[in-house]
Amino acid sequence: MSLTVGDRERIEALLSGGVQEVRTVVRALALRQLDRGLSIPEVGSLVGLAGKTVREIGQRYQASGLDRALFDAPRPGKVPSLDPGQRQQVVAPVCSSPPEGFARWTVRLLAEETVRRKIVAAIGREAIRVLLQSHDLEPWREKNVVRREAR
Repeated sequence: MSLTVGDRERIEALLSGGVQEVRTVVRALALRQLDRGLSIPEVGSLVGLAGKTVREIGQRYQASGLDRALFDAPRPGKVPSLDPGQRQQVVAPVCSSPPEGFARWTVRLLAEETVRRKIVAAIGREAIRVLLQSHDLEPWREKNVVRREAR
C-alpha cells in the first residue's frame, strides 16, 4: 500500500502537531509504516495493534481515503429532544415564581408549561429532570429558587 504525497504530508503534520486522540495517532503511525513497505504483522507489532486492525485501517484508506482511515465514522444516536435555545426557555421559568396555586416548580409542572408555551410539541418529565440536573437546579426541593441577598 502506498500513500499519496498529500496524505503523507498530512500524516506527518498530524504526528508532529499538537494534541491528538491516541487512536488517531496510532492509525497514522500504522499507515506510515504500511507506506514504508512493512508487512501487516510487522506494523501490528510496532504500533501495538492486531494484524486484523492494521489490515482494516489499510483497507479503509484504500476504499475511502485518509480521513476515513484515521477517524471514526459518526455514530448513530438519539437526537437531543431540546436544542440549546429550547433548553434556555425551559430553565428560565424555574428562576421565576411558580404559577398561582403552586408553592414550587415541579418537573411535571415544567413539562406541562414547556408544552403549553409551545417550546416543544411534547416532552417527557425525565428530559426535564436531566436538563435541570445538568444546571444544578432542584426547584421541587425549595419554595424559593431565586436567592436574593439580604439588604
